[in-house]
Amino acid sequence: MQPYILGIDIGTGSTKAVAVSLKGEPIAESQFYYPISNPEPGYSEQEPNQILDAFKQCISSIQTHIGESPLAISLSCAMHSILPVDTKGNALAAIMTWADSRSEVIAERLRFSDDGEMLYRSNGTAIHAMSPLCKIIWMKENKTSLFKATFKFISIKEFIWHYLFSDFEVDYSVASATGLFDILSLKWDTKACELAGISTNQLSKPVNTTYLRFGLNEKAQQVLKLPPETKFIIGASDGCCANLGSNTIKPGVAAITIGTSGAVRITGRQPVYNFDSMTFNYLLNEHTFVSGGAVNNGGIVFKWLVNTFLTEKFENEQDAYSKVFEDINTVNAGSNGLIFLPYLYGERAPIWDTKNCGVFFNIKPNHTQAHFLRAGLEGICFALLHVLETIETSSAPINQLNISGGFINSPTWVQILADITGKKLSIVQTEDASAIGAIYLAMEALDIEKPQNEYQKFIEPNLNLHQSYIHSFKIFKLLYTNLKDTMHLVNNQLK
Repeated sequence: MQPYILGIDIGTGSTKAVAVSLKGEPIAESQFYYPISNPEPGYSEQEPNQILDAFKQCISSIQTHIGESPLAISLSCAMHSILPVDTKGNALAAIMTWADSRSEVIAERLRFSDDGEMLYRSNGTAIHAMSPLCKIIWMKENKTSLFKATFKFISIKEFIWHYLFSDFEVDYSVASATGLFDILSLKWDTKACELAGISTNQLSKPVNTTYLRFGLNEKAQQVLKLPPETKFIIGASDGCCANLGSNTIKPGVAAITIGTSGAVRITGRQPVYNFDSMTFNYLLNEHTFVSGGAVNNGGIVFKWLVNTFLTEKFENEQDAYSKVFEDINTVNAGSNGLIFLPYLYGERAPIWDTKNCGVFFNIKPNHTQAHFLRAGLEGICFALLHVLETIETSSAPINQLNISGGFINSPTWVQILADITGKKLSIVQTEDASAIGAIYLAMEALDIEKPQNEYQKFIEPNLNLHQSYIHSFKIFKLLYTNLKDTMHLVNNQLK
């Protein structure tokens, strides 16, 4: 059997492992899921040991399937999680995920404080409830005993890394998404830590994304049954890995990923600052920035549309999705004037509003189920165009979008995105771009030449349809501006 590298993407809903040969050929994959708990409004929590178990199962499953152990294992991870642990790395509470919004009042207070813009420019992370900085402050103010008992505040990747090596270490990429890390000096930001009420000693040691270790501790060795020489590369965050895995590393090219949420990202040597829209700036390595914006409302909204508007019942999800796209294809672009604001779960970039809501606008008697479904899909794409527009305004023109995520399996959705953005799309990888990016970091660490990434398919936009969509997009942006105060009034009433 030829040597292989295992890329493991530790996501919000599942952990997925992808095995690739040193020539870049896919060999095997495994995926294990775990739940998200919402015990109270605004809470989004997970049990860290369930995620650790999924991580261990991924490695075991791949080894069993292939019959040999990997040469190296490299990690990608979802951003913005925070977990309080004791001196032995044991969890003291559940993980607060990126979607946890209980610190929204703290985030709003910080953003509009005298320190707001300084914090953003130093740390590159939007001042928002997703930020670990805001979550730690919330913990300090609302969970005093837990806050005082915490030895370290870490991410889920650091929790797994500690399980492997008994040390608290964090890659620059995950650190750069905490709101606590100076992305230029590559050190923990003492001002941010002071605001959080913690010392830099309560955070892990920052290391580069190609940082390599081997020699697991005794407990991990017994469980994982890996050879002692198996290399572990700490890797990066999922967004940064996705840019690398989708070959989005040149000027004029951006990546769009749509999974549960969605994101638009570019890669460059300098951060891209925009305090109003709070463009993020995360580190792929010590001298490369991945900049862009993330939206809350991606595939999760599409799933809501399917469950809410599809009147027929199907035995499996795939049949339901096929019916939805069949219906959408019967409706002309623009959904006969029906416009959807997809803000069911609040929104991040570029509006940063946790109090907004979803809206269907311009409903007429001739609008059918199919119109609502297509307008819903168009609304998700408009939200991503809104982010893309902001990035282009703050950086440079973009002429190609490299796309990844589960949505690429739908030609209808992909074409709508091309027509709305007016950009050429390239499907570079499957939805495994983050795991592939982690593998490329391992290849760099091991001094293995990265395989050439050939494009699978190009999708050209229909520029006539794009012009009509631009008119709808202007209305889309005006709708939010005009309805914002009303949305907030309704939100406050419901609390």
